[in-house]
Amino acid sequence: MGRVQHKIALVTGAANGLGRATATLLAREGAQVLLTDIDDANGEAAAARIRADGGRARYLHHDASKAEDWEAVFDALRHAHGRLDILVNNAGGGTYNDIETVSLAEWRRIMSINLDATFIGTQAAIRWMKDTGGGSIVNVSSVAAFVGSPNLAAYCAAKAGINLLSKSAGVYCGQKGYGIRVNAVHPGLVETKAGVEMARLATGAESDEQAIAMFTALHPIGRIGQPEDIAQGILYLASDESSFVTASNLVIDGGFISI
Repeated sequence: MGRVQHKIALVTGAANGLGRATATLLAREGAQVLLTDIDDANGEAAAARIRADGGRARYLHHDASKAEDWEAVFDALRHAHGRLDILVNNAGGGTYNDIETVSLAEWRRIMSINLDATFIGTQAAIRWMKDTGGGSIVNVSSVAAFVGSPNLAAYCAAKAGINLLSKSAGVYCGQKGYGIRVNAVHPGLVETKAGVEMARLATGAESDEQAIAMFTALHPIGRIGQPEDIAQGILYLASDESSFVTASNLVIDGGFISI
């Protein structure tokens, strides 16, 4: 019996990296998973790989910053399953800008794809889950929510917003008796294409390998993260094993923010 057997899960930003690893693990542990993203080719390929390995998955195009896209995705889930048990708000991203040079347009774009997307999905899921037996919402933030990186003004603000949004929503749902848990996961640097590119820009390294080496030195555990490291934490929060955990932070960073 899998740890999320028979549950219906939605993972946003699931075409690559952390989202893909999370969707794959949830399916392996028994969930029926809907993967969404704007990268249709890799999203379809990710769902196909899960099915080839014996899991249950499908893919839908979904811009998580758009309320109308969320409505379409939830309509598809209602038609197919009638409920949603697990939502992983993973879609997001950012660019390097300091407080002096970031434009208002770029600020709003980063807020939209991170904080707005998480808000829209969390709100819509709560309104549905409260009538279908509850569920677990896992919002993917970052250690950037706790560390004031000088070149990540908008990204840090967005990820910190996800942290407190999750706490507020978790407390609200608990007090309302909805049976819905809301938690935030805070990954450190993860070895994905986007993660390594961010590390290279942050350090000014001449190569990905040099950037990884520089960031490895900042992680007491002696390495940077792999997508599966974060997926395992998300699986725990998604499963009934964490039934007493809500409005909480799970930092998975190899000790990065502790030094």
